[in-house]
Amino acid sequence: MEAFNQFLTWLDDYIWGIPMIVLLLGTHLFMTVRTGFIQRKTFTGIRLSVTRDPDAPGDVSQFQALTTALASTIGTGNIIGVGTAIFLGGPGAVFWCWIAGIFGIATKYAESLIAVKYRVRTPDGKMQGGAMYALERGLNLKWLAILFAALATLASFGIGCGTQINAIAEVVENNIPLGIPPIAVGIVGGIFTAIVIIGGIKSIASVCEKLVPFMAVFYVLGCIIILGINYDFIIPAIAAILNLAFQPGAVAGGLVGQGLMIAMRFGVARGLFSNESGMGSAPLVASAAQTRNPVRQALVSATGTFWDTVVVCLMTGLVLVSTIMKNPAINMDSIENGGQLTTAAFSQIPVLGPIILVVGIITFAWSTILGWSYYGERCAQYLWGKKAILVYKIIFVAIVVVGPVLALDLVWTIADILNAFMAIPNLIAVLLLSNVIAKDTKYYLQHLDEVDTTEIPSVDK
Repeated sequence: MEAFNQFLTWLDDYIWGIPMIVLLLGTHLFMTVRTGFIQRKTFTGIRLSVTRDPDAPGDVSQFQALTTALASTIGTGNIIGVGTAIFLGGPGAVFWCWIAGIFGIATKYAESLIAVKYRVRTPDGKMQGGAMYALERGLNLKWLAILFAALATLASFGIGCGTQINAIAEVVENNIPLGIPPIAVGIVGGIFTAIVIIGGIKSIASVCEKLVPFMAVFYVLGCIIILGINYDFIIPAIAAILNLAFQPGAVAGGLVGQGLMIAMRFGVARGLFSNESGMGSAPLVASAAQTRNPVRQALVSATGTFWDTVVVCLMTGLVLVSTIMKNPAINMDSIENGGQLTTAAFSQIPVLGPIILVVGIITFAWSTILGWSYYGERCAQYLWGKKAILVYKIIFVAIVVVGPVLALDLVWTIADILNAFMAIPNLIAVLLLSNVIAKDTKYYLQHLDEVDTTEIPSVDK
């Protein structure tokens, strides 16, 4: 088992070395240019996200599609993932996580556009799309479409399930002194998950539509209060994040920067884990949205990266770094992983800190489980047809139940590897269809309120 763990660690380090960083950031920068810096339309996307378009084809509203995608992306990556990035890459990793989010908006926009453009209608009248249909219908790369769907199905068990329920169990064990066993957390989580996902996308979207705004506002307000308490360390924390993003060094509180490459590696890796830009996950639900044309939903989907990384991850990073710098009682030598670092930092805030951490992780993680169950379901249906849906849901719920007893470090490592493998075929689709994306962007930005009359084909899936 030790040899297997070492192999996975080596593979994770190799995949997330210079090639993956270049591929991701390169795609983010390239699509920023090809879309004419689409980030400037972020507030247009926010406006469209709360504008209903009921007469357009689709299964759920644009806002429901966004909140379901946000449910999947605003997860433990925003709390524990940021803590892991700081623990492994130093405070400078927060900067690279943020940069990955800023430019990742363009990639999230691009992958969502082609997902909606090439979506299809299944025999039961539901919309289905994603990287697999962009690869199959847009590029005639059926084999790569199958590879993406297979990797996404596997990834849903890791990033979307195992890591999330594991995080819930850990935060319950460390912060709720009732002696609740991890397996009990898994059983309760499995029951609630089964109740919601049995109803499909409409049930999942209905829950996410109500849960996501509450949990995001609650967490951000809590972070603002903590930053108010740490007000005298906010500027030093920002300075430490910026300085240690490029060079090694130590600052108050025992925080140590590891240098440019390590900070970039863990910042970009956790940035992808958090906002999933380039992974091809959010487009799976964007394809179900009621939208008049691909650009409308792509703009809405792109705001997910803004909220997830530019706002929530940045808030978490500032809270962690400023709290650790302010509280020398946090012994960095005794910290073994990012989860412990996050718990130690939030626990320094009397009463409020642990509440924010517990409520934040439980709601963030469970909503991610719901969103990713839909992603995996769509990919399983693409691979094996409608008959695979029930089998997939049973396996997914089973993993929710046993997830809390899995080794957290191993689960995170596997999730990192699957993230990278899943992103590669999706990024291929984005890059090879960049001319289509640029052309549609230029046209539809001038016709946002017009109905797209493109016929949506039906398929036997």
